[in-house]
Amino acid sequence: MDEEQPGVGGDRTGAAGRTDRWVSALAWAAVICWGLWALARLTGLDRAPGIDAAAVPLASFTPYIAASSVLPIAFAALLRRPRAVAGGAVVALTLACCVLPRALGGGQPDARGPALRVLTVNLLFGQADPRAVRDLVRRHDVDVLSLQELTPQAVARLREAGLERLLPHTVLSPRPGAGGTGLYARHPLRALPTVPDTVFAMPRAELTLPGGRTAEVTAVHPPPPVSRAAVPQWRHDIRALPSAGDDGVVRVLAGDFNATLDHAELRGLLDRGYADAADRTGKGLIHTWRDARLPAYLTIDHVLVDRRCAVRATAVHDVPGSDHRAVFADIRLP
Repeated sequence: MDEEQPGVGGDRTGAAGRTDRWVSALAWAAVICWGLWALARLTGLDRAPGIDAAAVPLASFTPYIAASSVLPIAFAALLRRPRAVAGGAVVALTLACCVLPRALGGGQPDARGPALRVLTVNLLFGQADPRAVRDLVRRHDVDVLSLQELTPQAVARLREAGLERLLPHTVLSPRPGAGGTGLYARHPLRALPTVPDTVFAMPRAELTLPGGRTAEVTAVHPPPPVSRAAVPQWRHDIRALPSAGDDGVVRVLAGDFNATLDHAELRGLLDRGYADAADRTGKGLIHTWRDARLPAYLTIDHVLVDRRCAVRATAVHDVPGSDHRAVFADIRLP
């Protein structure tokens, strides 16, 4: 009878143990990758100095990371690592809690004041079809319209399309390129000091509704945070926006924020007295912009309302000639 050579069985056992450890390491590596993203989202790591130039753009893709968080769970299950499966489930649940509430809505206050219908459109260097903008205003019976990337030529085309017959009151800061912004309203507007020291124009105005109620509206457009130099200015321009609720004034911010609800900077603005209208109605994951160079759609256009307001309805519409979609919100003031 042949005898087993000394050490052979031990070598096999050791090799099996090393393989087992490598398999576990692979399973946990996948879980940790998604877990680090969840940790960054929870802690607002995109605000951290030194890494914010990379972290801010990446934060925009959190809904996609959340949707793919089943992958490390499936990978760990395939490798038969139940502890890694459990860890992946915790990560997936954390990301879901960050993202899914936007599709559920709720949290409406009992506001019984007058209605305020708001529309915001980024015109893409003034190239959006002015008749499409006019038709959206008519379709939704809009009270106030916020336009970004409003050029002098776009102002003229919008006038020719008849926009000012529907919304005759204006506070406009048109500029060539992307820097111009403006407000059009059905009811009287009183110009207020613009948001100071911003890259793009961000005009503010007091809107007086029938019956005398007023609301302050700001057309919002910070620069896109796509470079190390742009991120600090983007952060400054969002922080420069007025808070809501502190002085009793009802405020609405409408425009292209170049930020999603996964950016700590925008969540910080919400903490200053605002609610996202689309989030309130369960439409907070509907995309509003896509760059053809990116394999993703992002939600960066928003109507933020004083949290004392109720949001009765929201809608998102394509606008020919623009890479942004229009965002409409039907608001009830407190």
